Amino acid sequence: MKNLVFAGLLIAASAAPAFAEEAKTPAVAGEQTNPAAPVAGANSFTEDQARARVTDAGYTDVSALVKDAEGIWRGKASKGGAMMDVAVDFQGNVTSK
Repeated sequence: MKNLVFAGLLIAASAAPAFAEEAKTPAVAGEQTNPAAPVAGANSFTEDQARARVTDAGYTDVSALVKDAEGIWRGKASKGGAMMDVAVDFQGNVTSK
């Protein structure tokens, strides 16, 4: 009986991490950008980290970065010779318009 209880607990414990992974929203996205970006949320990026994300996405001359009330870093940057508005959300998504 003890072995059966132990086996049940072992199976339940091994399945729990799989369920947790599905429900978790990543703090920093990989190469894919969330189609809903920029996503509002508690942003823990510093200004320098947000600037680095924009630069890593291929932009130059990043300026005027300010975190708005939705937790999204917004500023200006240049890409392909054009100056545009950029945004960095809490997931690390970089978007422009």
